[in-house]
Amino acid sequence: MEPSLIFKITSNIALAGWILLLTFPKWKHTKSITIGVLSTLVFGGTYTVLLAGSFGKTQGNFSSLEGVQLLFQNPTVLTAGWIHYLAFDLFIGTWESADAEKLGISRWLILPCQIGTFLFGPMGLLAYMILRSILRKGISTKNPFV
Repeated sequence: MEPSLIFKITSNIALAGWILLLTFPKWKHTKSITIGVLSTLVFGGTYTVLLAGSFGKTQGNFSSLEGVQLLFQNPTVLTAGWIHYLAFDLFIGTWESADAEKLGISRWLILPCQIGTFLFGPMGLLAYMILRSILRKGISTKNPFV
């Protein structure tokens, strides 16, 4: 399958996952779908297959900007990189939703943070962590995964 088609399919799957997460965050199957099925199985599996199929077929490395640039000249590796973003952003967005629910933070307050995570990854996570710290003083210094 062509990398451009894989890109389109996985991007649309991620969008569906985000729509599910943003519209039905408390539905009992949402976390299982966004983390278990999409982030792990679909994206993790596709990422693994793409990278495994690219070994020895591309130049570059992760030790310099120039090396990463060489890696991403290969459309298959670039698509894998995109899927990496899709998987981790959806995972983090799901965590934000679960964490906010656990702490009693209104989903309406975290919605802009989640949209930021969807569009800009780490910037949305930063916004959520700032919001979390403001609403629950001192909590940002504790392990957010407990």
